[in-house]
Amino acid sequence: MGVFGAMLTAVSGLQAQSYALENVSGNIANSQTVGFKRVDTGFVDLLPELPPRQAVAGSVAAFSRGTTTLQGNLQTTGVGTNVAISGQGFFVVQASNGFANNQPVFSGVDVYTRAGDFELDKDGFLVNGGGFYLKGSSIDPVTGQVLGSASGVIQISNVPIPAQKTDVVTYNANLASYPKTANADAGTPQSELLNPADFGTDPTTGGSNTVVATDVNTFLNESISGGALTVYNDVGAPVSLQLRWAKIDATAYGGTDTWNLFYLENANATGAQVAWRNLGSDVTFNSSGQLTSAQTVNIAALTVNGTTVGSVDIAFGGTGLTQFADPNGQVNASTVRQDGYASGQLNSISITNGGRISGSYTNGQVVALAEISIANFNAPNALKRLNGGAFGQTLESGQPTYGLNSATLIGGSVEGSNTDIAEEFSKLIITQQAYSANTRVVTTAQQMLQDVINIIR
Repeated sequence: MGVFGAMLTAVSGLQAQSYALENVSGNIANSQTVGFKRVDTGFVDLLPELPPRQAVAGSVAAFSRGTTTLQGNLQTTGVGTNVAISGQGFFVVQASNGFANNQPVFSGVDVYTRAGDFELDKDGFLVNGGGFYLKGSSIDPVTGQVLGSASGVIQISNVPIPAQKTDVVTYNANLASYPKTANADAGTPQSELLNPADFGTDPTTGGSNTVVATDVNTFLNESISGGALTVYNDVGAPVSLQLRWAKIDATAYGGTDTWNLFYLENANATGAQVAWRNLGSDVTFNSSGQLTSAQTVNIAALTVNGTTVGSVDIAFGGTGLTQFADPNGQVNASTVRQDGYASGQLNSISITNGGRISGSYTNGQVVALAEISIANFNAPNALKRLNGGAFGQTLESGQPTYGLNSATLIGGSVEGSNTDIAEEFSKLIITQQAYSANTRVVTTAQQMLQDVINIIR
């Protein structure tokens, strides 16, 4: 080999350290790039074919080592459409080849990325900082069913979700065993009960089931408030449903603890017009305060102030309605809710740990809109690096499989670069010193050659 071999070996060292410097430079430049995976440099020796006792150290070649399996720090952004993968896996994305009719045309080739800085564009697509469009499965916002088996580019629709009529009102409460109505007097037996004789027409289940306008004040004095809630009809029109309870019998007087539930049908009723209507079903309790009557009462044709809602069930549940002693003598409602809502516009979106994209609507509903696809590879470090923080599939990486496996998604966050600035500067110093040492070898070899040339002078 001799002096020329030493010089060539030193030149290979210069080339290898230059290669390492380029990787260090790229890592430092991308230290703040979302989802960036640093590239480390490895070195291998190159040996000529020589007998063992004449073997030389040989020259060197540099190669890149991927770090796609090393996760960067998760950074909270507060942006609902941002998402980070905690664990292994990649977002499946596609690039746009341009636009047709003002809509993006996609390449049809899946690529993969850890850059989760997605944001909604004007068409409802989720696009990250590298210009890639997120893929997944769409979900019907009405039925909640996943649409189709193959994943496609996710597009969030701004179409309002339709209204849903109220079908069931869930009513859980405790009715005071001694209701403190306006007329209740502890020294007067049965004064806490509704007295049919005080009305022009008996409003209890054994009578007309109605309270006319002229009897409203009497009714209010002999009943207690059951609360109010908003229900919705078929077109999503809100209707205020006001409830009142009246106790009509008690075990203390030789009967059965029995209540009737009324709702305000016409707040503007006058004269003989119906103001309050009885549900028409006795609600009874045993001596332990447990419900013994039907757990669900139906209002066949609920109408309030001229607005028709239709059939509505009032569901008390097995233990949802009780009659225990209460010092306030009123109704203590723990749960009063219904299943209807008005139509609503999309207000914001967020991403759950399971990868579902949920939309929050102006009517208070939170609805699943899509499900993000996550790809995994047997050899992720063998993926091909592409512009924009993306990776392409190779023969060495293998085919992708889909699913979160043990990973979770963190909404409102992104994964930062896995570059460590301190470590990169350490590599920079080592690379600089190694490069300088190789230049010294070149200088020494040149001086030795000069000495040989000077022999013949």
